[in-house]
Amino acid sequence: MLSKTLEKALNDQIQRELASAYLYLSMVAYFEEQNLPGFARWMRVQFHEEQFHAFKIFDFVLERGGTVTLQAIEAPPSDFQSPVDVFERTLAHEQKVTAYINDLYALAVKENDYASQVFLQWFIDEQVEEEKNAADILANLRMIEGSPQALFMLDRELGTRTLPPEATPMQTEAEA
Repeated sequence: MLSKTLEKALNDQIQRELASAYLYLSMVAYFEEQNLPGFARWMRVQFHEEQFHAFKIFDFVLERGGTVTLQAIEAPPSDFQSPVDVFERTLAHEQKVTAYINDLYALAVKENDYASQVFLQWFIDEQVEEEKNAADILANLRMIEGSPQALFMLDRELGTRTLPPEATPMQTEAEA
């Protein structure tokens, strides 16, 4: 059984994951408007992954006898200046999410909630990957800045990204 403190913190994280999805959807729109379909596809996959993360926490709260309380999601920014700007924001956002996940884990440790600690370890590992991916793309963008040909090639590369099977939209934890 989840403590009320951890239940609230997990509900807050569900909101953050859904807000992250909404942020990435805004970035999809930007890249589509810029005629960068590969970047847009990469962000679409990111959008679906964030939804999957929200559902993973959603299902965990319910499995532990908690109550899911959905919260409002603010409008994301839509005033991006360049692909570099988008990925600077993406990296900063993922670093912020990492801090939230670390705080959740620390709370689970404080409350001696071993099941939550095990559950949250998956998110800790996921955040390492999320930050690395964003940082790598940002580094590539900075390296090629000013070269439309290189941007075109990176766009094609990013367009090959696919959604991991476990993150198939609308798949429940029980189906995974």
